Amino acid sequence: MGQAQVQPGGVRTMAACPGAGSVRPESAAFLVRQYGDIGDLPKAYADLFAEASQRSVFLSREWFLNLDRTVEDAGAVTKIYGVESERGGDGAIGALLLRYPRARRIGIIPRVARGLSNYYTALYGPVLREHNEERACAVQLFVEALCNERREWDVLDLRPLDREDPVYADLRRHFQSAGCVSQAYFCFGNWHLQVDGRSYAEYVAGLPTVLRKNIPYYARKLERSARVRYELVTSLDGLESALRDYEKVYNVSWREKAEPYPDFIPGLVRTAAKQGWLRLGLLYLNDEPAAAQLWLVHGGTASIYKICYDERFAKLSVGTVLTARMMQQALDIDRVGEVDYLGGDEPYKRDWMSHRRERWGLMVFNPSTVRGLSMIVRHVGGRGLKRLIQRIGPAGMKDTDTRPKSSM
Repeated sequence: MGQAQVQPGGVRTMAACPGAGSVRPESAAFLVRQYGDIGDLPKAYADLFAEASQRSVFLSREWFLNLDRTVEDAGAVTKIYGVESERGGDGAIGALLLRYPRARRIGIIPRVARGLSNYYTALYGPVLREHNEERACAVQLFVEALCNERREWDVLDLRPLDREDPVYADLRRHFQSAGCVSQAYFCFGNWHLQVDGRSYAEYVAGLPTVLRKNIPYYARKLERSARVRYELVTSLDGLESALRDYEKVYNVSWREKAEPYPDFIPGLVRTAAKQGWLRLGLLYLNDEPAAAQLWLVHGGTASIYKICYDERFAKLSVGTVLTARMMQQALDIDRVGEVDYLGGDEPYKRDWMSHRRERWGLMVFNPSTVRGLSMIVRHVGGRGLKRLIQRIGPAGMKDTDTRPKSSM
């Protein structure tokens, strides 16, 4: 395979994936292009993002666009690597969205290039076509392009990734072959429910005994204590009023900190409403908002994104009652195949969900810079550096699979 080298104007040389070991049955050539804004991507990428979004809403163009617009980082610049077929047209087969340090660092502080993700993100990774024989080729070209820009970064941090996805293993393998040292680290547990075609009533029948009995008990208790009203907003109609009520509940909930990026959630809610993903549930007691939940429904999955309740009503279990209502909507109306509680191992999630998986991060260290070498020592340890010195070349670049000794 030819290397994807940086060229003026952000266009990289043509690279192919032919020959032995290729995933393609015949030779094909691709261009690796770099873009500075999601809005600059050609139309060919619309279908790519739409297809990837069926796997996860967090791989959709709209998700990345809202994140890029509302979560500002003055010290970073967005870079998008696109893998395109030489023939053009519908030939976009992959996109990798990153944020690079804007300026060169002075001193020992490493230059960390990161995936376009943060704590708002439940799943990250290259945007690729499903069931496409060119996926592995695209990942290899991404790695080649990144390694060809080693002078611009000391550490690459990608998170949170699906460790069970073959792309995860491909990333590690290609970075190792390119002479980099990588380290995997745990991000969070992810509880989710496999619906298996069940109705809400069938689902409730299979819940743990305590929760199964408490759901109707809490609902009756609530009805006796106040005038209860539920609202579900799924479109732009009535959205702004509902959003104000959501924020009112959130600001008096058990959350310790206010949203660090105040425009992100409103932007996400409005985006979700336009796309048809939005399920914004509100529970009112005597016309006062007491609980709110933000769910995103897309691609057969209901993602429970935000839940909050006014602590004054905690003893009335308003959160549990609203969750049950939202679950009934997801199973009986939306007919989803999966409900995803996203990040976190809070005990209550185990009661509502059926399965647990993990999301991991991948840090890649650049051994060609002093800062990169120092980070190898810091995160991998002296033995990792010793192996690197003793065995020069890709064969000597060992991976580790641990939790980091310290955070960035």
